[in-house]
Amino acid sequence: MNVRQMFDLSGRVALVTGGSRGLGLQMAYALGEMGGRVAIAARKPAELTDAQAALQAAGIDAASFPCDLQDSPNTAPQLVDAVLERFGTIDILVNNAGATWSAPAEAYPDEAWYKVMRLNVDAPFFLSREVGRRCMIPRQVGKIINLASAAGLRGTAQGVHTIAYNTSKAALINFTRTLACEWGRFGINVNVICPGFFPSRMSAGLLGSIGKQVIARTPLGRLGGDSDLKGAVVFLASEASRHITGQVLPIDGGVSAS
Repeated sequence: MNVRQMFDLSGRVALVTGGSRGLGLQMAYALGEMGGRVAIAARKPAELTDAQAALQAAGIDAASFPCDLQDSPNTAPQLVDAVLERFGTIDILVNNAGATWSAPAEAYPDEAWYKVMRLNVDAPFFLSREVGRRCMIPRQVGKIINLASAAGLRGTAQGVHTIAYNTSKAALINFTRTLACEWGRFGINVNVICPGFFPSRMSAGLLGSIGKQVIARTPLGRLGGDSDLKGAVVFLASEASRHITGQVLPIDGGVSAS
């Protein structure tokens, strides 16, 4: 197998949650551009329809699946059913859907805490379990890529109140390590990407107040861009990373190194 063949995803099926916009859509494009067949899932049907049309216009075999992963114990099996009916299998799972909420810890609403944990921690578990036992374990092969955050590697800056988000992303990092250790015997690779600040709907409010400070303390001197996750997700989804599992890849312009 030469290097081009290692990165080729032709015919493989990837399920990307939160795939209708932002980082999820960026990764869906990347997997499709390397030959993958792409299933995108998200909560809002209209956004999914637009994203599916854009992917198909780029020559990607793509389909969209409305799904609210806040209720993942019930909706994860239904989502997998629908993807299997359309594509037959799932080779690559990208757990990207996520939520955040900003409030001081002492005043943090109960429901906000549970909402963040349900989507950022519960959903990756229930969906990985469903895909693992139905698609990957029987075939003894698979790639799971979790999207955590650089926020899961450290505390918060002064004036930033995202305790549930940071906690959930740290939990997702150790979930990745633990699942990698359990499922390595099945030939399943499980890794986690930790993006730093990328402009998105989720980060817009925070970047509006601290964006200049973020750029000032980033060694590369910029925020993440429209293509900066593409190479990483293709690498972790492909045979190029076949001997890598349980690892954490920060994509943050060097902030975690400084």
